[in-house]
Amino acid sequence: MPTLKPARIIGIALLLVLFFGLSNLLTRTSAPEPSTVTVSTQQLPIEARQTLTLIHQDGPFPYEQDGFVFGNREKLLPAEPRGYYREYTVPTPGANNRGARRIVCGGKRPSTPDRCYYTADHYQSFQFILDENAKP
Repeated sequence: MPTLKPARIIGIALLLVLFFGLSNLLTRTSAPEPSTVTVSTQQLPIEARQTLTLIHQDGPFPYEQDGFVFGNREKLLPAEPRGYYREYTVPTPGANNRGARRIVCGGKRPSTPDRCYYTADHYQSFQFILDENAKP
């Protein structure tokens, strides 16, 4: 059996590292890690707290789009099956449209969500809501 020279061993090792490193990059998803920033309900704007109350009461909601399925296309929230997340408008004082603020909640029953997130920048970032009023 022929012996391998150190330079050849190093070359083979580098090729293996390169191959496995590239294959790892290619199989990884490009989605960022889900948000871990948290906010208590008391830290939310008053309009967001009012929206949370409406969610727990199952409405009525002021905007027709409230309660619609949120697709999580940005992949900033934990991955769940389609239909898990629903979005709700948080009114913005002085805005003549729905504004950028939303609450997105996930769970089987919309009025008793498993978890909710707040975004003030139209889905660019999310904060996990530590909801003291949520039913266990």
